[in-house]
Amino acid sequence: MRRSLPTLEEFVQGIRAGNRVVLGKAITLVESARPEHRALAQEVIGRLLATDARPAESLRIAVTGAPGVGKSTFIEALGMYLTGHGQRVAVLAIDPTSALSKGSILGDKTRMERLSVNEQAFIRPSPSGESLGGVARKTRETILLAEAAGYNTVIIETVGVGQSEIAAHSMTDVFLLLLLPGAGDELQGIKRGIVEMADILAVNKADGDRVKLANQARAYYLNATHLLPPRPGGWTPRVLTCSAEQGAGIEDIWKTIGEYHTQALASGFFHENRRQQAYYWLQEALQNGLQEAFFGHPDVKEKLASVEQKVLAGTLSPFAAAELVLEVFLKSRNI
Repeated sequence: MRRSLPTLEEFVQGIRAGNRVVLGKAITLVESARPEHRALAQEVIGRLLATDARPAESLRIAVTGAPGVGKSTFIEALGMYLTGHGQRVAVLAIDPTSALSKGSILGDKTRMERLSVNEQAFIRPSPSGESLGGVARKTRETILLAEAAGYNTVIIETVGVGQSEIAAHSMTDVFLLLLLPGAGDELQGIKRGIVEMADILAVNKADGDRVKLANQARAYYLNATHLLPPRPGGWTPRVLTCSAEQGAGIEDIWKTIGEYHTQALASGFFHENRRQQAYYWLQEALQNGLQEAFFGHPDVKEKLASVEQKVLAGTLSPFAAAELVLEVFLKSRNI
């Protein structure tokens, strides 16, 4: 027999109490494609964001890097360090191809053995097989739920370097790029745009006979950051080395994150960035909603099917076909 869902009040009270089971069920609602689940999820989030019951503000950190750089090991090391110092840590993922990825958090949840059983941590993989936009939107909503549950540090992991990094940048406060020992982004597949987004760069695996290589890579990227345009808020990107496997350099990285946070707050950039991100996601939600309404409309589906073959045959231009389909949609809405 299927268990009934918690009520709105049970969701709100359970999340505020930090109940991880209730939090997990609320995230499942966010990820659900069923309209009634989505509606309830929005009610829950709305109640949690009410001005008289807003949770304490957390710090949102994006962690990215090329596959094999050691993201999961680094996140576990950082998470264990933070929980050991009284923090509550949530680890989320932006990965639309999780089921096929070897570097995704879906596998890392089992590899983060210590953090996954830590009572002060919460690890949640992203849904697999979805579009980037869908996963990113749900990750954004999951952040709000995790913060309401009392997680004061939220770590967003991306699967590699690409569009998921842009999505992570649009929902976090600090962007941390992990690098491999070996100077030169041509060796790592790191795009210049990703380096430009990074607030902190950390060369991981700086241990054993790789220490020299790590220091060389640090010097390379330190020089490279001086050539980048000025950052909002006046922050100069920092470049550090660490060994997540040995736990070396984790404390220095956290101190640097703290310095960035302090400066961003003092300059006013922190809250302005949060406002701009909220506006960005408003626009994204509107576009996604309009797209779903448009392509899900039965008249649009019928008209689109009738013009597609003509476009493919070259007897109707794509632009004229688009106008015909849009006309059907607008007429159905009495616009």
